[in-house]
Amino acid sequence: MMGWLIALPWVRRLAMYAAAVGTLFAALVALRRSGERSGRLQEQLEQEREVSDARQQMLDAARSRTRGRDDLARRMPDGEF
Repeated sequence: MMGWLIALPWVRRLAMYAAAVGTLFAALVALRRSGERSGRLQEQLEQEREVSDARQQMLDAARSRTRGRDDLARRMPDGEF
C-alpha cells in the first residue's frame, strides 16, 4: 500500500533527516533534564550543608555551656558564659 512511497529516493532521504532531527531533539531534552536534576541535587547539598553547620554550632554551644552553679560562679568574674 505505502511501498511505492518508500521506494522514492527523496522520501527516504526526508525520513532519514527527520530521524536525525528527532534523535538530536531527544538528546537535547535528555541534556536539559540532566541539568535540572543536577541543579536540584546541588540545592539539596547546600541545604544539607547548612543543616550540618547549624548542628555543629549547637554541639559547640552545648560543649561550652556551664555544667552547674559552681562552674557558672567560676566563669562570671572572667566574663565568660
